[in-house]
Amino acid sequence: MKTGKVLHIVGSGPAGLAAAQAALDAGAKVCLIDDNHAPGGQIWRGGPARWTDARALDFWKTLHGHPDFTHMQDAQVIGCVDANTLLLEMEGRGVPVGFERLVLCAGARELALPFPGWTLPGVTGAGGLQALIKGGMPVAGRRVVVAGSGPLLLATALTAARAGAQVAAVVEHQPLARLAAFGLKLLSRHRKKFVQAASLFAALRGVPYVTGAQIVAARGGDTLRSVAVRAGSRQTEYACDFLAAGFGLVPNTDLARALRCDIADGAVRVDGLLRTSRADVWAAGECTGIGGVDKAVAEGRIAALDALCLRPSARDMPGLRTARAFAALLARTFAPDAALRAMCQRDTIVCRCEDVPAASLLPHRDWREAKLATRVGMGPCQGKTCGPACEFLYGWPRHDVRIPIMPASARALSQIE
Repeated sequence: MKTGKVLHIVGSGPAGLAAAQAALDAGAKVCLIDDNHAPGGQIWRGGPARWTDARALDFWKTLHGHPDFTHMQDAQVIGCVDANTLLLEMEGRGVPVGFERLVLCAGARELALPFPGWTLPGVTGAGGLQALIKGGMPVAGRRVVVAGSGPLLLATALTAARAGAQVAAVVEHQPLARLAAFGLKLLSRHRKKFVQAASLFAALRGVPYVTGAQIVAARGGDTLRSVAVRAGSRQTEYACDFLAAGFGLVPNTDLARALRCDIADGAVRVDGLLRTSRADVWAAGECTGIGGVDKAVAEGRIAALDALCLRPSARDMPGLRTARAFAALLARTFAPDAALRAMCQRDTIVCRCEDVPAASLLPHRDWREAKLATRVGMGPCQGKTCGPACEFLYGWPRHDVRIPIMPASARALSQIE
């Protein structure tokens, strides 16, 4: 039955696709806005032809070709014209899009922590290398080290290995005892996740897995040649062509901030039905807190249903509680700890856009003062990389959001009044 309601969704990852399917099934019209050419976000990257998750294919089967579904591809949200109008950039033009009810599924980005040599060509984020490989970058025969902390390290290593790379080592910062406790909790409370983790380890049999270790430095002249790693008192140097350094994810909250939604603990603040502090905006997926695919799918569905004034089914809420329990376990186990600050030396570049070293930042009291004195966070990324790093290194929270929230052309910006 048609409801006559229109739901706008930003982001076509698992949360966005789940929300879109739920809304269409409920009889609403859906406008899905995404900055990528193909749906799927970062987790289901590459579009339907490359998906292996049955849920993604099921969502797209409902959406693709549906008369009430509009898919705005290659559409970058760069800001707001007013409280209920998004400004998109499409093919260099500014496109205003009004909404009555909006679900934000903005996802997350990697937390990049500075260390000597992290700006060398060949050093990427863990998810960044995975995305490059899925996008077609050849790595066959190349030497790869994956280092940092979290389950993404194993997934990235497996992606590289299956593409023909020689994975020299997976270096995990957390100690073995903590990882073992995590595994036991998975076994007792999240059996499916335990099986997934076990299958990753089995597929990477023979690859050194170093625990309780951290990066000392990436080394090379014009490009990466090796990475030095310290575990306890022992330092090891691995020759490599690529270093994938991942320290977790950071929720994307810029659009939520621009829409004046409340932020708490670095994520969009939502209630049990994914309502934000605005009555006409909901949020779902990684932008509400890092938790993986299951959490994103559950939240996307519930957010869409509540936005349409419909009740979740009996199976929706238990699934969400389980997914959020797993997210909390991930956060407790893999949250970056203070020891990782030691990777950043006085001469280490912290803001790579403006070439600002740590020594220039140390005298300042907060993010705003440092920006005014050093231009940290004022380059093309507008602090999306160095901002979270400075919050971790120096305890400087970021409260500002500037329009455009992404680099944009003057032509597109002329639409903002």
